[in-house]
Amino acid sequence: MRTEEPIRLLAVRETPISLDEVFDAVPHTEAGGTALFVGTVRDHDGHADGAAVTSLAYEAHPSAAARLREVAEAVAADFPVRALAAVHRVGELRVGDVAVVVAVACPHREEAFAACRRLIDDLKRDVPIWKHQTFADGSREWVAACELP
Repeated sequence: MRTEEPIRLLAVRETPISLDEVFDAVPHTEAGGTALFVGTVRDHDGHADGAAVTSLAYEAHPSAAARLREVAEAVAADFPVRALAAVHRVGELRVGDVAVVVAVACPHREEAFAACRRLIDDLKRDVPIWKHQTFADGSREWVAACELP
C-alpha cells in the first residue's frame, strides 16, 4: 500500500511552463518508467479546414483547478502511479509556446504510457479550459475543451 501522495504538481496558470519543473516533480525510486506529454500551440487549426493560426488564448473556468485534481486523482487510482504532474497554461500564447505538460511515473513503461495518455485525454475532455484561436485572415473562433457540468 502506497502512503506517499502521488500527485506532486497540479496547476492552471498564466506563466510559462518549464518542462524541467514538471519532469523534476515526478521521480520516484519505485518508478521504472516515466512518460511525459508536451502540448504546444501549432500553426494551424487541428479541426475542419486546418486554417492558419497566428495566436490563441486559453481561458479557464474557476472550477478548472478542482476538476484537474479530480482527473489526476482518478488516474492515480486506476493505475500504479508513483508520481504525477500536470500544468496547463492560460492567457495569450503564440505558435510554438508550450500549452500543457503532463508527466506520470509508474513501475513499468507500459503503465506509464497508458496513465499519461489517460491523464492528457481526460484533462482535455473534462477540465473546463477553452481555446480562443486567431486565424491568419483575422477571424477568431472559440473551441470548447469540455462542457461544464
